[in-house]
Amino acid sequence: MLFIFGMSQGKKILDYTKTIICGQCEGYGRYQVFMTYSYFSIFFIPIIRWNRRYYVQMSCCNTIYELNPEKGKQISRRESADIGEQDLTLVQSGHRAAEWNQKKCSGCGYETAENFEYCPKCGQRF
Repeated sequence: MLFIFGMSQGKKILDYTKTIICGQCEGYGRYQVFMTYSYFSIFFIPIIRWNRRYYVQMSCCNTIYELNPEKGKQISRRESADIGEQDLTLVQSGHRAAEWNQKKCSGCGYETAENFEYCPKCGQRF
């Protein structure tokens, strides 16, 4: 008999939506919850999963938090759960994509991420 088996890691995006003001970048963002796990497979069919960890990624700045395992289990079972700041542990800080592309007018101080040649407020060239 020939058996094909192996161990690998997987990632599953969980169905959870909550819009908040981000504590890292102070912009509006959504919690994007996902689960990582290790699994054993036979003939490419996952048989056993272990080492489940739950994470939250902010849509505004890509900051990643580790989620309390109990809250993660509730969300994966599609039970109602509300994620609070006490349920999150910072793993990796992110940054807003618009910040690196921000332009500031030297005349009036107006800031924009748009690709203008002239300031829309005072008309001075950027």
